[in-house]
Amino acid sequence: MKIAIYGRPSSSGFKKNITTLFELLEKHGVEYFIHQPFHEFLMKKEKLSFQNAGVFKTHDDIIGNADIMFSIGGDGTFLEAVSIVQDYGIPIVGINTGRLGFLADISPEHIEDSLSAILNSQYKVEHRSLVELDLINTSWEGFACALNEVSIQKRYSTMITIHTYLDDHYLNSYWADGLIVSTPTGSTAYSMSVGGPIMTPDSNNFIISPMAPHNLTVRPVIVPDHNLIRIEVESRDDSFLLTLDSRTEIIEGEIQLRLKRADFTIKTLRIKDATFYNTLRNKLMWGVDKRN
Repeated sequence: MKIAIYGRPSSSGFKKNITTLFELLEKHGVEYFIHQPFHEFLMKKEKLSFQNAGVFKTHDDIIGNADIMFSIGGDGTFLEAVSIVQDYGIPIVGINTGRLGFLADISPEHIEDSLSAILNSQYKVEHRSLVELDLINTSWEGFACALNEVSIQKRYSTMITIHTYLDDHYLNSYWADGLIVSTPTGSTAYSMSVGGPIMTPDSNNFIISPMAPHNLTVRPVIVPDHNLIRIEVESRDDSFLLTLDSRTEIIEGEIQLRLKRADFTIKTLRIKDATFYNTLRNKLMWGVDKRN
């Protein structure tokens, strides 16, 4: 088995856990490759040394050189790993050294058991849908898909008007701070923070959620993900923030965009006996009440 390892070169506080991971990989004779900036960070800042580690720089470097990618960090790091894997079909598993961790759901104290399960194929592969962006009259630099959500937001204080269509059928004109189009995976991310519903990862839907809408009767809407969502944005400012997961660009002038379900999925690993519902209860602390 060949494993690619991705992490942010600014993380801290995980030296003990990451050392355990590398020791286990060496012990089991696993061939592994570390993203170059993270490799340099671990050697210079954390003073770690590696006996058999390789290094990769771009997504092209992992083709044929990785069976699984490990993301070391929180959900933000996991989303960055997605932009490296892209449509190559390499499963991603997240070791959580961050905070909440819906995607990076392996806790540090379970690294040894989880790695043993992975090496013994005691896991299942889940397929996560993505939302793909097509900008009209301009382009998005880099990977134009998001695992969690695409959002369009005001840049300054003035609210923006967001005309939204489903397969060319008019849905609504949102007068708001912004609009989020979320995948089922993203239902526990930005969308949830503005009152959107939680969906299981295998749901074939998008969630359209306004951000601080002026009309309080406007609520999040769930739509089938076979719909093409077309969005036109207008404002007095003519300057907007467009985000795909944690990647942000400033867009000037009139903006129109189309959103659809991507024609590929991201594979994630779930350790045997772990479920999405377990993750929900643990991460959101459902039932943590002295009365229960």
